[in-house]
Amino acid sequence: MEQPWWLSYLLAIFLLRLDTKLVGEAFQPEFAEPLSNLTIVIGRDATFRCLVQNLGGYRVGWVKADTKAIQAIHVHVITNNHRVAVSHNGQTVWNLHIRNVQEEDRGQYMCQINTDPMKSQMGYLNVVIPPDFISEETSGDIMVPEGGTAQVSCRAHGQPEPRVMWRREDGADIIIRHSNGSKTQVLMYENAILTFNKISRSEMGAYLCIASNGVPPSVSKRIVIKVHFHPVIQVPNQLVGAPLGTDVTLECYIESSPKSINYWVRDSNEMVISSNKYEVVNTMMSSFESRMTLTVRRLEKTDFGGYRCVAKNSLGEVDSVIRLYEIPGPDRIKDLSTVNNKEDYKFSTPLEGPDNQFGSAERSDDEDDKEIFTDIIKVTLF
Repeated sequence: MEQPWWLSYLLAIFLLRLDTKLVGEAFQPEFAEPLSNLTIVIGRDATFRCLVQNLGGYRVGWVKADTKAIQAIHVHVITNNHRVAVSHNGQTVWNLHIRNVQEEDRGQYMCQINTDPMKSQMGYLNVVIPPDFISEETSGDIMVPEGGTAQVSCRAHGQPEPRVMWRREDGADIIIRHSNGSKTQVLMYENAILTFNKISRSEMGAYLCIASNGVPPSVSKRIVIKVHFHPVIQVPNQLVGAPLGTDVTLECYIESSPKSINYWVRDSNEMVISSNKYEVVNTMMSSFESRMTLTVRRLEKTDFGGYRCVAKNSLGEVDSVIRLYEIPGPDRIKDLSTVNNKEDYKFSTPLEGPDNQFGSAERSDDEDDKEIFTDIIKVTLF
């Protein structure tokens, strides 16, 4: 007997539904690859990419796992955070975008598919921050007396926590004095606090504090340590001889901090200033060392005598005397040489007699002349 047409229709619908169910069970949504962890510098953009196969009629959602805050469902943003957005490419690529990443965005993010049971995977967003100094915990320039204790600090924040290193701007070693009396010299010193015990003038200068944590850029701060002490004068030659008519230069070396006022004074307490007769020059050799010179031109009799170099700062005053004296000029040396030769000839044949058979114990005239001649040779002529 021929089957009714409606029976064939019901059978076709049943078989179609059975086939659809089998297909759905055989092709469930799956993640194509794990969700990657992200490390993003604060202020930049982050994008999580979730790859799904066989999504079908299911939907993809995004959740911030640590706060359980829903970020988006399918193509709709749920969170009130205006920096969050979603995008997709077909049914396979699903993206969560976070613009201008901030510290509060750090944490686990979940991509999930609304199957039963739900399928999900997570990725971590690590927000890193370049170092920056904490102004209220970072020193400025300081000033200490010599022999005292100087301490400078340099603290920085960032993610990860920065390392703080110190070095001298001039490239010299940093001297670390320990409580047991020992000391260490290092080119770089790692610590947030740099301490100088019994600081000396040689440790005066600019120091660079450098903070880095692997996230560019590193930052640095320049801190100047000034060591104060009263002036000190060193004089290479306190007795200087020169012939008439020549030029002669006197010099003194000064160490002082704060910088001293340096000048020259004659025996008469008259200050010496630059003129056609005198040339006064002060030259800075370092932050606390200077050289002062006085050139006296065309020496006259009245130029001989004492010259005082004076250094004065807020901590004290010091001076030192250089005595300028006359020595024979080149013509006088020639005359002495001739006289010396004649006297040598004179005494080369001693007079006969009982009183002259042996040398005298007293100094002879030729010995005196030889000593004068030796002194003349030692003097540099100008």
